[in-house]
Parts: sequence; structure tokens; C-alpha cells
Amino acid sequence: MLGNLRHRPVRRLTQLFFGLVAYGFSMALMIRSELGLNPWDVFHQGLSRLTGLSMGTVVIVVGLLVLLAWLPLRQRPGVGTLANVVVIGLAVDATLALMPPVEPFAARAVLLVAGIVGNGAATALYLGARLGPGPRDGLMTGFVARRPGRSLRLVRTIIEVGVLAVGALLGGTIGAGTIAYALAIGPLAQLFLPIFDVSEPNRAAAERIAPTPAG
Repeated sequence: MLGNLRHRPVRRLTQLFFGLVAYGFSMALMIRSELGLNPWDVFHQGLSRLTGLSMGTVVIVVGLLVLLAWLPLRQRPGVGTLANVVVIGLAVDATLALMPPVEPFAARAVLLVAGIVGNGAATALYLGARLGPGPRDGLMTGFVARRPGRSLRLVRTIIEVGVLAVGALLGGTIGAGTIAYALAIGPLAQLFLPIFDVSEPNRAAAERIAPTPAG
């Protein structure tokens, strides 16, 4: 359940928690930009506005509920999965408490760009630690694992369009940032992941012998 920490544990744990805090920080930058959020955060913000709970609290509660959905999928969380549920929510609330709203459009645009780029780097940091995916990512891969013929891209699209639609109905912020995030986050994570990936020796050797096909 807690994953294999025998290989470079200090490096991997440090990278994991730094990445999760950076993820929450980058989320807060996008929220303060008021120019659009990624699909899950549109959903989180909509729930936050509906319930009066803080954004971070909603992120934590939704993460726990999604993690419960892993049970019938027979997914096993790692230490990174459990940390993801809590740390990102705490980080986003702390950042929002310290960062007041920003008025000038140019400043908001800078926050948006910094948030998207930072989110890509943060994603690569915590995934590169190889201590377990986030609960939302694990939900997508769990559906695919149950039906190997399913396309991960299709499953992800269906889930994210669904949460985006519900979030929009609840009043979450959709805008240019939503589109920019959708277009940029994949290439950014792919750019940063080789920098931060902490492969175990046996895994790295296997990948050099039989590299995974792209796509």
C-alpha cells in the first residue's frame, strides 16, 4: 500500500511533497487569475461555491471520495496517493489565504501562465517520484485496467468533460485558461517528467531494453 521506498527514499519523498505543494500553489495562481481552471478545479470551485467550504477542503473531500471509488476497481494506493489527497488541498488554501485577488488583466494573465507551467512541473515532480498516482489519475487508469480494450484518452476525456459540465453548472470558472490548460498540460508534463523521473534500477534497465510505445 505504501509503495516501494527502498530505492532513494529521501529523494523521492522530498520530491513528492515538494511537487504536491507546488501543485497546490499553481492551482491557487490559476484561481486568482480568474481566467479559467482545469476541469477538475472547475468542479471543485463549483462545489466550494455551493457548499461554502474552502477550495482546499473540497479538494480533500473529493479526493477521499474518488479514492473510495478505487475499491471496486481493485486499485492500490501508494504513499503518494494518500499524500496527494491531503497536501494539495492544504497548499491551495494556504496560498489563497496569503495571496489577495489581483485586478489588472496583465497581472492575471501572468498568474495564469505561471500556474499552468507550474502545474506541469509539479505534476512531473510527484509522478516522477513513483510513489503512486493521484486519486483522480488512478480512477482513470483503474477503469482502463478493468477493460484493457478501453482507451485511456477516451476514458479521461469522458470523466473530465463530465466534471467540467457539472462544475460549470455549479458556477466554476471556465475561460481561456481552461482551454490553454487542456492544450498545454500534456506537453509540459512530458517535457518535465524526464528531468524528475526517479526510476528504480531494474525498471530503468527494463525500459532501456523494451521501451514503452508512445501514445
